[in-house]
Order: sequence, then C-alpha cells, then structure tokens
Amino acid sequence: MIVVAGEALIDLVPQGPGALAGLKPALGGGPYNTAVALGRLGSPTAFRSRTSHDAFGEALLDGLRRAGVDVSDVQRGPEPTTLAVATLDAGGSAAYSFYVNGTADRLFTASSALPEGTRAVAFGTCSLVLEPGASAYEELMRTASGQGLFTALDPNIRAGLIPDAEAYRARFERWLPSVTLLKLSTEDAAWLGGTPREWLTAGPQAVVVTRGSNGLTVFTRDGAEYSVPGEKVEVVDTIGAGDTVNAALLHGLSVRDALSAEALAGLGRDGWTRLLRFAARAAAITCSRAGAEPPYAAELGEL
Repeated sequence: MIVVAGEALIDLVPQGPGALAGLKPALGGGPYNTAVALGRLGSPTAFRSRTSHDAFGEALLDGLRRAGVDVSDVQRGPEPTTLAVATLDAGGSAAYSFYVNGTADRLFTASSALPEGTRAVAFGTCSLVLEPGASAYEELMRTASGQGLFTALDPNIRAGLIPDAEAYRARFERWLPSVTLLKLSTEDAAWLGGTPREWLTAGPQAVVVTRGSNGLTVFTRDGAEYSVPGEKVEVVDTIGAGDTVNAALLHGLSVRDALSAEALAGLGRDGWTRLLRFAARAAAITCSRAGAEPPYAAELGEL
C-alpha cells in the first residue's frame, strides 16, 4: 500500500485564450493527482486528506474511488473546497492563483496509524505550506520516517502561497532527514536555492529532477548521476505532469520491491534508467491531454 497525503482541490482551467475563457472545473491538487495516477497504474493506494462536504468535495472523492484509491481515512468537513485558477502560457505551462482561506484541506489533523501494509508515504505541494494542516502533514512525515517507511517528497513550489520564502526554505531543509526520495523540477530547485548534492547530504537516498521536455535526471547518494530524455509529444498542457512522474516513480519502485533506502542504493544505471524512462512516458501522455489526466497501466507498456 502506498499512502498519498496532501491536498485535494478544484482547478479552474481556461478553455481558450484570455483569463476567463470558459473556465472549466477539473479535479486536482498535486497529492490528489499522484494518488489517482497510482491507482490507474494499478498500485494499491490510499489517500490522506480533508475534503469538503460540498459538491466539489464529493466529486473529488468519486474521482479517487474510480481510480481504485482507498478513501476510508479521508477526513471531511463543512468548509468549502480550495480553488486554483490556472493560467496557461503559449507552451501549455500553467500558473495558478489560489483561493484557500478557510478551506477544508488546510484543516487536516494528524490522525491514527497508517493503514496496515503501508510501504510508502508521499507528500507535497500546498499541503506543506498552509497552516494548520502543514504542521500535521509534517508530523505524519516524521512519524512515517521514524517507523522506517519509505517517504517521498515533491515540494512543487507555489511561490504565491508562501508568505516567507526564507522560513519555508529553512523548513524544507528540516524535512530532508525524514525523506527517502526527493523529486522536484528545475524551477523548484532554482527557487529553493540548493543543489541535489547538498540535499543528498541532508537525508534523501536519491533526488530526481524533472527538466520539462528535456527529460529527467537522478542524483544518488553514492555520487552517480543518470539522465533520460523527454518523450516527444504534442503538448496540450502540463497540468499534472510532475504528479504523474511522482506516481510512476513510486509505482515502478513498488513493482521492483524497491521501496526502501537500501533498495534505492542498489538500483544502478540500468534500474534507474528504466524507471526514469517509464516516468517520462507517463508524463508525456499526461501532457498530451487537457488537465490532469494520467495514463492507465495498459497505455504505458512494459516497465
């Protein structure tokens, strides 16, 4: 079982040029997209979050159920669902404005034990920024790490939500001893101001950096560095691409029975290259579709 912990929200995505070009609601949130992608790939997955009782909240839970994700531990509340208004540039890359005051997902509280059979827990994005929920997710991360579980972190920086950049950067550094696999984009890395080698010394066994259409690179604790190119595809938008990479990496590691620090250290060039290529294929399919629509296992071929 892989547990994904974090926000579930509604993306309002423009259907054409202009800020208000037929905004269409889409199920989203980085952790939510990761959970859906894992479910579609066939990995047993559970979601930890807090969702609203409103229509958006019900739709979010339905989307998880359709993907085969266990939602039995999702907390519920009367607060509204978070909204994220997307703006797409000419290349399909998305920027977001968020409506988060008093919303359900930021009121997550640290809860009971993780489901039986949990092998990994994944974290990221807005849920690690917005209090009071951010501290609860941080507590869950430290608890999971302390239990010897594999932990994955994708900070997926949304700078507009971070009131104090330096305080967040310091907090990010404090998370690293509890992280097994760190995945982030080149833009995230530039904003954080560190390097993969620096982060590796603080805790993670591997750091995967996504480079958009240029592919992915992994840096490992033993000093190795492996890269694969991106898959060529006609991009509709990039919404959910990084979340798909998260899911593909976790799914691939699960299939290889490699959800541990020791197993990561033993992957080597061939193991990492196969895994990164699988993640690149999965992300490319997501980019070829409007919104966060990750692929199913049957669309990807052999891992």
